[in-house]
Amino acid sequence: MSLTLDSTSIEAVLFDLDGTLLDTAPDLAAALNSTLKQRALETLDYSLIRPYVSYGADGLIKLAYGNQLNAEQHLQVKQELITFYQNNIAEQTQLFESLNDGLTHLENNNIKWGIVTNKPEYLTTPLLKALDLHERASCVVSGDEVKQTKPHPESIYMACELIAIAPENVVYIGDAERDIQAGNSAGTKTIACAYGYIPSTEKINNWQADAIVEQPLQLSAWLKGLQ
Repeated sequence: MSLTLDSTSIEAVLFDLDGTLLDTAPDLAAALNSTLKQRALETLDYSLIRPYVSYGADGLIKLAYGNQLNAEQHLQVKQELITFYQNNIAEQTQLFESLNDGLTHLENNNIKWGIVTNKPEYLTTPLLKALDLHERASCVVSGDEVKQTKPHPESIYMACELIAIAPENVVYIGDAERDIQAGNSAGTKTIACAYGYIPSTEKINNWQADAIVEQPLQLSAWLKGLQ
């Protein structure tokens, strides 16, 4: 299936991070399971954890512990999870298949690309540096660098200002409804990634993205068509 989206006016590409550009789920799943192991509790299968990675640490803890934790216990588990993740941030994480080829094409054709994520800067920057992506990106906007995170468009507006390109000449690519809402609100074109971290209850066809991409290879092929 080909990705049909008019690319004639696109001058820059912005990506969500987890589940869109990078497959971070293995390392985040390991961090969650480490907290369960510490409590001699049964760990969760990776297939169960993966769809919930986009919900962040709080969502992962809710998945694993349900309503068993009080506020203090939740905070303790969250700190353990984040510490483990920080110490093992790029053990298994990598770019989704062939997306490096897409990024290289953008760079070779002087098309700016950047990252807009709700992930906090203290996790985003070390991760990108570990994968040699930080210097390649024209801009990186993390969740704690704005007052209002996605689905609010503030972070996308900031990225567009940093690269000095109007939102209408930008495409924003993400794997969560909040990504598409933010891009649409900012006035960018939007692409939803069906290969990302999407629970089965989500209806990607209802997100009102300009296009839906099924596989990373398909997205990379589309990126390589930009001039």
